[in-house]
Amino acid sequence: MTARPEQALLITPGAGHDRDQSSLVAIEAALVVHGYAVERMDFPYRRAGRKAPDRAPVLIEAVRRGAAELAARTGLPPERIALGGRSMGGRMCSMAVAEGLPARALVLIAYPLHPPGKPERARTEHLPALQVPCLFVSGTRDSFGTPAELEAATATIPGPVTHVWIDGGDHGLRRRDAEVSEAVRAWLLAL
Repeated sequence: MTARPEQALLITPGAGHDRDQSSLVAIEAALVVHGYAVERMDFPYRRAGRKAPDRAPVLIEAVRRGAAELAARTGLPPERIALGGRSMGGRMCSMAVAEGLPARALVLIAYPLHPPGKPERARTEHLPALQVPCLFVSGTRDSFGTPAELEAATATIPGPVTHVWIDGGDHGLRRRDAEVSEAVRAWLLAL
């Protein structure tokens, strides 16, 4: 029988991917060796075989259910479970936490601050409600938000914020899974 984990991570994919997205798999591999329970979650539209994401309330409810299922499976209280994901998945986790879902921390990879080329459409309304530690892992060439834009937006978060910049990385962070997973592993283990 394996020991009960002391901490867990629920991690979600971006809009164009599923739970087997390579950086999510790499993050799981980097954490399970340290006793973390990791759940890579699919959103309902993916499980239904659709490509277009559901609206935010449906996605946020899926995060709530996923977190509750992980808590039940591990026996951990919600405040011992970190939440996060890539792009849209991370944003939905941050919105769920802003709405009151308890969490140990947020892991936000390639956070989609705004649609490419449309900085006036910032997705930041909920950021001032985030009280938990937040990790942002982003490429320095991400068209969804420059380092300066993301740092300015995250300055509104009352909880502690850490930025890890992947030099030259774009929004997809392709072939950067080792750097992303190491940043997440190191940060979570230091909490």
